[in-house]
Amino acid sequence: MTASGVAAPTFTQFTRPSELPGVLRRELAACWATVVNSGGAVIPADCPLPPLTPADLEAAVDRIAEHLAPERGRLLAATLDGDLAGWLLLRREAHPLEAHCGVVNHVQTQVRLRGLGIGLALMRRVHHVAREEMGLERLKLTVRAGLGLEHFYRKAGWTEVGRWPGALRLAPGDDRDEILMSLAL
Repeated sequence: MTASGVAAPTFTQFTRPSELPGVLRRELAACWATVVNSGGAVIPADCPLPPLTPADLEAAVDRIAEHLAPERGRLLAATLDGDLAGWLLLRREAHPLEAHCGVVNHVQTQVRLRGLGIGLALMRRVHHVAREEMGLERLKLTVRAGLGLEHFYRKAGWTEVGRWPGALRLAPGDDRDEILMSLAL
């Protein structure tokens, strides 16, 4: 149990495409669609504009699965009582000069479970996996300004290291900064 009286999530790590069952792929797509439709999460370039359905994201989930490999890409899923509560993707930078660094993408929690500590628990778990299992020394991620996400990541130990002003255009007249964040492991 967590301090709030909610059961702590269980984590499962997926390191190969064959490990990611079809049921979970559908759950990931459903979570992603819900998060996008609530105003969060990145929309893949080949998807229509919101509102999205899980079917709109199935190909993107399959692409993520195809790139899973123990040394370079892992998917972490958090479950509560056997149901998907959140997930993220961790990948090692491919270039030899950056191979000691990892990138965290697609940090998502079920909208109905927000505020229960699932996201923070995922951040703690990815820290452990990156350092202890993948031998990474630093993590990086980017977030969209205007949602307060940088405050969440600061609370989890991340540091803002820069911004790309107006890099993200959500709609005409709605340009947002892309915030660059880093975590030394």
